[in-house]
Amino acid sequence: MEKKSTTTRNSGLASNATKETASQTNKKANTQDQESNNHPKLQEFFVDSLKDIYWAEKHLVKALGKLQKAATTDELKNAFGEHQSQTEEHVTRLEQVFEIVGEKAVAKKCEAMDGITKEADSIVEETEEDTYTRDVALIMAAQKAEHYEIATYGTLVQLAKVLQYDDAAELLNQTLEEEKETDQKLTDIAESNINNEAE
Repeated sequence: MEKKSTTTRNSGLASNATKETASQTNKKANTQDQESNNHPKLQEFFVDSLKDIYWAEKHLVKALGKLQKAATTDELKNAFGEHQSQTEEHVTRLEQVFEIVGEKAVAKKCEAMDGITKEADSIVEETEEDTYTRDVALIMAAQKAEHYEIATYGTLVQLAKVLQYDDAAELLNQTLEEEKETDQKLTDIAESNINNEAE
């Protein structure tokens, strides 16, 4: 009888713990909803900016493939290839953010990134193949994309915090830090392997 009583009591405690966890989750969701309702314009701008960078990241996946093929040095080719894979992860991460904020993952054309990638296409056409000069120009174009992303993700992190989307802020900040690392890597490649030999 004592064993049965103990089992029943433990089962009851586990059930209460589960209910408490669910209650805390619901409270957190309600708080986030309330906070976003308190800032409708910020919420609208936040979601619109997510759509913008979502398009930019998806577009950049394709552009990085072109940059990789056009690059001269193996080091730069590898850097573009690695960042292409990383950018695919950024797309997935953004889809998770959309889910957190209760929005459908929809892309809105990013005019800034569209212009940057078109400039990169022009660089490939206007520079000589297998030259360090082309690589310098490709790095410049790639870093323009990185700087746009760094600025965008920096703002999105702050907006997510204000709107109390803490999980979204964490995901966005993870991408922000990766963009900064890529930007620094491109700078290092330019300084060590390309600028000194540019014609």
